[in-house]
Amino acid sequence: DTCRNFHCKRGKVCHADKQGKPHCICQDPAACPPTKDYEHVCGTDNKTYDGTCQLFGTKCQLEGTKLGRQLHLDYMGSCKYIPPCTDYEVDQFPLRMRDWLKNILIQYYERDMNTSGILTEKQRNKVKKIYQNDKRLVAGDHPVELLLHDFEKNYHMYVYPVHWQFHQLDQHPVDRLLTHSELAPLRASLVPMEHCITRFFQECDGDQDKLVALKEWCHCFGIKE
Repeated sequence: DTCRNFHCKRGKVCHADKQGKPHCICQDPAACPPTKDYEHVCGTDNKTYDGTCQLFGTKCQLEGTKLGRQLHLDYMGSCKYIPPCTDYEVDQFPLRMRDWLKNILIQYYERDMNTSGILTEKQRNKVKKIYQNDKRLVAGDHPVELLLHDFEKNYHMYVYPVHWQFHQLDQHPVDRLLTHSELAPLRASLVPMEHCITRFFQECDGDQDKLVALKEWCHCFGIKE
């Protein structure tokens, strides 16, 4: 099978020609495997697709057209009404996001107590201090006033989670800059729950160069260093 180790980008599949030479062709959206309701995704055309296979197959078939250039994965789940983000809400967004990132790292640390492997040893040492000091705030929804007070009082506990998330996203390539595609996985999973995340990421790009540098990312989260 000449296609076995032949890689095609999303939306394309390998096809061997008459001579057995592999090349990539667009995925037929109708030939995508069946999906469950929870695997549906919403495209930037505000259309619900059965899954990412169908979405990227459709995008590939539209390659070279304006519709194809504009079609991207918007968020996970079926399309629904996403309310606009107000100035007040986007101002409060970093408070919840910082708390959420901190809680994720604490959950990873707790899981590693039983089955290690999620965090590296260096990351575990960083999170250990946060874990030991985090018995003040039980995970859950907290009023804005409490989150703001805790950030001001325990600032050092929020620095590493913000840095950690940046470096988790900065992978293709690792260059201390986040592109639209690097931000997409986090954004797409959070839009249905956090309708301000799109505007938040847009405003993080202070110089409007379509790249979010580490300094811009930290500034968005209120990290001073």
